[in-house]
Amino acid sequence: MTPNQEDALFDFLENVTGPFTLEDVSAFIRMVESKKNSRLEREISVLLDSRHIAFRLDSSRWVSRRGCFEPVSFVISPTQLELLNGILIPGHRCIPFANPGLLPQEYTFYWQGTPIPMETTEGPPEDFYPYYCLFGEEYAPQYVARDNPQNESAFNSDPYEDPPEVSISTLNMRNIYRESGFVPGDRFVARSRDWKAGSFELERVGRDEWSQTELYDWFEAAESGFKNSMALLGPGVSTEEQIAYAYWYGGKRMRDVPAYALEDFLYEKTDRIEIVPYGIETRFWYAGKDIPDNRDIESSPALPDQTIVEDILFRRKIPVSEFVIQSYVLDALYRGDEDIGHIIDRLVPPAVHLETGERNLLADYITGALEEFRKTYTLFTDQGMGPIRQRVGELHTAVIDLSARLYKGDIDPSWLPKHTFIILSQIQGHAAGLLEDLDTNEAPPETELETLDNTLDSMIETYEDTKELIGDAMNNFRRNNLSVVRYQPDEDDDKGWRMVQISVRGVEVWRRIVVPETCRLNNLHRIIQASMDWTGSFPHRFSAEQSGDAPGRQNLDGKLKIGELSAQGIAELFYEYGSKWTVRVLVLSRHEGAKGETIRCVAGAGAAPPEQVEGPLRFRKLLALLEDGGGAEWEAARREVGPDFVPGHFDMEQCNRNLGPVCAVQSPGMGPVKMDY
Repeated sequence: MTPNQEDALFDFLENVTGPFTLEDVSAFIRMVESKKNSRLEREISVLLDSRHIAFRLDSSRWVSRRGCFEPVSFVISPTQLELLNGILIPGHRCIPFANPGLLPQEYTFYWQGTPIPMETTEGPPEDFYPYYCLFGEEYAPQYVARDNPQNESAFNSDPYEDPPEVSISTLNMRNIYRESGFVPGDRFVARSRDWKAGSFELERVGRDEWSQTELYDWFEAAESGFKNSMALLGPGVSTEEQIAYAYWYGGKRMRDVPAYALEDFLYEKTDRIEIVPYGIETRFWYAGKDIPDNRDIESSPALPDQTIVEDILFRRKIPVSEFVIQSYVLDALYRGDEDIGHIIDRLVPPAVHLETGERNLLADYITGALEEFRKTYTLFTDQGMGPIRQRVGELHTAVIDLSARLYKGDIDPSWLPKHTFIILSQIQGHAAGLLEDLDTNEAPPETELETLDNTLDSMIETYEDTKELIGDAMNNFRRNNLSVVRYQPDEDDDKGWRMVQISVRGVEVWRRIVVPETCRLNNLHRIIQASMDWTGSFPHRFSAEQSGDAPGRQNLDGKLKIGELSAQGIAELFYEYGSKWTVRVLVLSRHEGAKGETIRCVAGAGAAPPEQVEGPLRFRKLLALLEDGGGAEWEAARREVGPDFVPGHFDMEQCNRNLGPVCAVQSPGMGPVKMDY
């Protein structure tokens, strides 16, 4: 598809409200551009399904986002902060019932047919972040910053510190709260009037008007919708996409009232879905489970509308559009280096091999792009974008090069930090997006350039941190001289070794530890305690997911050995410690133990939460308070975690001292640990 045809497709989807067929779309596109394309309908079909921009009804019909979410009803529950201040913060409340191309401050709300006026509300940005978290916790600051130019300038002034105060657009609800007799526990039903324009009609519903039976029907539909969304789409490209498909798979019941507010359902009602880390982002996922790692920075199939050069690069694991290639060409003009070979080497790093024919085709394309861009390019107008484009290109090339070297390297992937390829894929995707934005001769406003520059600084810092962790992992791998073997179990063999990964649910804390296959769960309990510097003060149990017709977890006997679990096909188990902490245990690859092999930690990240803290939500709140660096709340948080606690710090040498050189660990409150294998 040409760019004009793709624009026509999105224009069609923004306006169609009923079911449609490929013939309907292709007829509309051909009215915009009549250029012949024998594969047009096939390309439309793949784009609709692979990019998840419409919902499939059956083998020949789809429904657009607008057709699905207009007009339908959903619930908004005002918080205490909103009621006290007489406001309502649109934030993430309208996902997915409004066009995702709109920002929350661009929505329009009506009360009894009259538009509700907007005003600005001032406060610390952390007070407003919870109202934007359904976009992804990591994106909340960006939504607050983009509310108005003053916020954007305040955030840009110091990209590493939040400004002390910001203002956001809010609905003036004082008269509505007073005249409707609104009290805590009441809710608003919001009915979408126009999905494309983002307009909604509000109506008050008393807290006791709906029965628990009606609400439970919606609750079941919502849990089923999210379960199907995650099963069929995986983590998706965004939380917004996950939510949209949850409402689709949840059926008409989920898109109607009585209902819970989505944020209440996700954060307070369900215990089957939670927010989990996904590389440098977050996603909704099955409670108690991590999103599996990728083994590549791009695993999706190539789309049929890719050009020849896009397809060449895609097959070499460089998933970029022609706009990214053109941005590299503009960078060459900015550098004053128009050597075709140099441009190709910047786009395709040394770790990626191109065949001669592929390189020639790419060279032909770049030559043509250079000739075209020379006609309009001026160095003067590129002074603002040029340095940013150059830095983004260098980052993009570095990510592709590192990914390629890891992909064909000889290190066991289980030694790499969690979500290594996911993180690299996300950085690559963000960098490619910036390069597409910078494929232009028209400089954006100065504030936008400043935002791009700060975003780039953050991306480079994340890349450098990830690269350092990868380097540490590779050094540990070489130092420990553990080699992956094709292990054929022998019934008399009880001397095999395993690597296990233990991750504290809800926080970014994990360890990788080499243990013998004869290690029993009772001893694994002590290993976990020592590696987290816990004291064994609370009861514990091990469990694993049950297969078959009876879903749920089954308790595991503490005398079971790691090797016996593997023989039963159990590669994932859960260690519940007290009522607040759950540790996920993954049984990873087998290794041959070196002479004198001992149980030891070989990788990890994050300072373990003090065991007395009331679970992961409280721990994350304490970490946020400790980042503030002062005040009464900071002092209270410091007392709760202890004076020696260092957020984010992991000392592998100390961890191994806790484990002990011969696995005779003396852990406070636990007594000596003698491994009974």
